[in-house]
Amino acid sequence: MNWPAERDLPEGRRRLLKEFVMTEIDQAPRKRRLPRLALLAPALGLAAAAAVAVPLLFGGAPAYAVTKGPDGLIHITINEAKDSQRLQEELRDMGANVTVDYIPMGKKCSPQPRAARFLTPEEANLVVWPTPEEYGPGYTIDPRVIGPGQTGVLEFSSSEINGGVVAGIWAKVAEGPIAACALVDTTEAPLSH
Repeated sequence: MNWPAERDLPEGRRRLLKEFVMTEIDQAPRKRRLPRLALLAPALGLAAAAAVAVPLLFGGAPAYAVTKGPDGLIHITINEAKDSQRLQEELRDMGANVTVDYIPMGKKCSPQPRAARFLTPEEANLVVWPTPEEYGPGYTIDPRVIGPGQTGVLEFSSSEINGGVVAGIWAKVAEGPIAACALVDTTEAPLSH
């Protein structure tokens, strides 16, 4: 079989395709499958990235839904990539000091890095992975890992691939101030840091 050379795909598309394939391999034995939906799992080997699976649902639902559990965890379901400012305000009202940005395909946040220092997952793992089953589709964050003088950063991206939607989240806890996200053009995957 003749496969196209890697140089035929832009770097960002090749990385996104690799993430999709790795996710499909990781998800294969699971019984619970969502039709026509591709999930981006933490297939990146990058220490700076914390990508997690996020089902992107379409229909008449609001842009997002947020639920705070009795355990203090906050579950977020993204239905449509809009209203990031309102989502950020709602999360802050629930006690999660976070910034939220939606990054469209072909764009990335600038400047990078957006903070002087991001904590490692061992120091503060903002995303609870895998998402507890009682919460259903979406992703869950633990705002209790954000200490004084720290801010959680959630960057969300989605794109359509082969009739499905690939969605990803980059989530970290930063020390000190966070630079505003200015969208700039890129050929890389939107959440590559």
